Amino acid sequence: MEMMLIMLLALALDLAFGEPPNIVHPVAWMGKVALYLKRIYGGHSPVSQFIHGTVITLFTITLFTVPVCFLLGYLEGLNSVIYVAVGGVLFKFTFSLRGLRQAAIKVKKLLIEDKLNEACFELRTLVSRDTRNLSRALLISATVESVAENLSDSFVAPLFYYLIFGVPGAVAYRVVNTLDAMIGYHGEYEYLGKFTSRLDDILNFIPARLTALLLVLAAFISRQNGRKSWRATLGEHAKTESPNAGWPMSAVAGALDVQLEKPGSYKLGRVNAPIVPQTINDSLKMVQIAMIMWVLLCFTTEGIQFVIRA
Repeated sequence: MEMMLIMLLALALDLAFGEPPNIVHPVAWMGKVALYLKRIYGGHSPVSQFIHGTVITLFTITLFTVPVCFLLGYLEGLNSVIYVAVGGVLFKFTFSLRGLRQAAIKVKKLLIEDKLNEACFELRTLVSRDTRNLSRALLISATVESVAENLSDSFVAPLFYYLIFGVPGAVAYRVVNTLDAMIGYHGEYEYLGKFTSRLDDILNFIPARLTALLLVLAAFISRQNGRKSWRATLGEHAKTESPNAGWPMSAVAGALDVQLEKPGSYKLGRVNAPIVPQTINDSLKMVQIAMIMWVLLCFTTEGIQFVIRA
C-alpha cells in the first residue's frame, strides 16, 4: 500500500507544481557533479577516458542512491506517514509530466506567433541538438520527437524502475539518464561517456518498447492512424543512432502521418500530412493518453502485488 501511496503523492506533486527551480532540483545537482568530475579529467586516450567515465557514472550513482536507501530504510521503520511523504517527494524528482507538456506548448505558442528565434532558444530545454538554424518545420519536428522520446526517458522508465526497485531504483535510473545527456556524446571525449551511454541504452531497452506500444494504443484511442503507427514502429525504429529513441518517435510519426527529421541523422515516417504547430498538440494528446494508460497499469501491477503479499 505504501508503494501506491508514494506513487500517488509523486504524481500529485508533479501535476500541482511541475518542476522545482534548479537550485533545489536533484537532477540539476547530478549534472553539476558530472560536470565537476569531467573538468578534473586530464587524459585523452580512449582507455583512460573510458575508465574515468565509468568512475564518474558509478560514483554519481552511489552518491545519490545510497543516501536515499538509508534515509527511506530508516523512515520506514520510524513512521509510515513520514516515509510516504519523503518517498513521494524524492520519487517526484525522478520524472516529469507537467514540465514536458509546458515546454512543448511554449514552443508551439512561439511558433504560432512567428517568433522563430525565441522558439529556437526555448527548444534547447527539450533537445540537445543545435537549434539555431532550424527551419519552422524542423523546429516542430524536433519538439514532437522530444515529446515522444521524453515520454520514455522522463516518465515511463522512472516508473518502470520504481515498480521493480522502489524509489532508489528510480533515482539510479535518473542519474544514468542525466549523465548520458551530460557526457554521452561523440567528439574528442567520446569514450568518456561510452560506459554511461551503453548503460543508458540497456536501462531504456524495455521502457522504450513499452512506450512505443503505449503510443500505438494511444493512436487508436485518439483516432489517429493506429495501423500506420504500428507499421512505422516496426519498420523505422532502427533508423536512429540510438537503439531506443526510434521506437517512440516512429510510433508518433506513423500515427500523425508526418515525417520527423533530424538533419543528417534520420527521417522517420512519410511526408503525407503537413507538419504544423497543431502537430505538437496532436503528439501531446497521444502522450497524455499513453501516460494515463501507463499510470493505470502501474497502479494495477502494484495493486496485484499488494493483494498477493497480503
